[in-house]
Amino acid sequence: MNAMHKILGSAAFALALAAGLATPAMAQKLDNKNPPPANTTASTSADSDIDFGDDSSHWANDGECDDPRFAGTGSAQELEDVDIAKDATDCRTAFEAGTVTLAGEGDIPTSPSDIAIATPINAINFGDDSSEWANDGECDDPRFTGTGSADELLDADISKDATDCRAAYEAGTVTLATGTADVAEAIDYGDDTSEWAKDQECDDPRFSGTGVAAELLDADIGHDATDCRAAVAAGTATFNGGSTTQPVAAFDYGADWSKWANDGECDDLRFTGTGTDKKLLTEDMYGDASDCKALEAEGKVTIRTVYTPEYAAGAPYDSKAIDFGDNTSDYADDDQCDDPRFEGPGAAATLLESDLEHDSVDCKAAYEAGTIVLKEDA
Repeated sequence: MNAMHKILGSAAFALALAAGLATPAMAQKLDNKNPPPANTTASTSADSDIDFGDDSSHWANDGECDDPRFAGTGSAQELEDVDIAKDATDCRTAFEAGTVTLAGEGDIPTSPSDIAIATPINAINFGDDSSEWANDGECDDPRFTGTGSADELLDADISKDATDCRAAYEAGTVTLATGTADVAEAIDYGDDTSEWAKDQECDDPRFSGTGVAAELLDADIGHDATDCRAAVAAGTATFNGGSTTQPVAAFDYGADWSKWANDGECDDLRFTGTGTDKKLLTEDMYGDASDCKALEAEGKVTIRTVYTPEYAAGAPYDSKAIDFGDNTSDYADDDQCDDPRFEGPGAAATLLESDLEHDSVDCKAAYEAGTIVLKEDA
């Protein structure tokens, strides 16, 4: 029995010894399944030097880094410049996991030559520094977006914080806002009827910037739509406000120099109505201001349509339906319409039946310019 106990005791001791010797090895093996945290000091330090931007990309938080400044297995296959600094969470996570690195060597790019900027910096009209918030270290121009932009942006600061915005753009902390195209579309560009339309320069004097022609004419207001729209979208032109049409001038009543002035009747043939004299002469135009103005206020006379500033402002008018005849009048090509079928400020003072349908060039030009109408339409 003692021998048996001795044998069992020896066996137990051997098992215990074996277990004791095996325990550290087993523990080490189990620990190998959950290795200790890696030393993240280096990555954390590098991480803190990078401006990852924000999460405003359409592809943000999709588990892939969509910022083209980074490369690696954690990057999306298709990268676009508009996503620079716009996928912060994904790219930070991938960078810390070691699945992406900054493209190329060195620290985060700080100049346009290092960063694939969507719009060349020299093509952008940054404007001036007239904003109240200029030179405060933040870009206050609402055309830009990014971590370098101020929290509150006002339209009044468009193109008014040049130094801050240029510096931020060069540093890659702002880009042209994706909504810039939407702003561009909100402008009434007009049409392309300018002589200089589609010449790759904006010729509309309502705009300014590097994409705008050096010489601008009021005649081109609202008439170079394609060029100006493209320049605004590219950031090379800024819309300074204004309508595509010139302001309509006030009607000129003239003065009281007619011998029939102040007689209680309107003697100016530019007016029509019960308050006008039965016989209206060209020589009294602009000469009976007080009578005509007073009677107009009473509703007894109105201005003939063709003499209103609004009518001329509505030009050009379509003349295709009118047969202007030929150009054989003795008074043809004198810049006045001598055809007695027409009336208006563009018509000659003396009209002869012999000139009917014989002053085609002058009358067609005047009709389209809104300075004459057919009498039957007056």
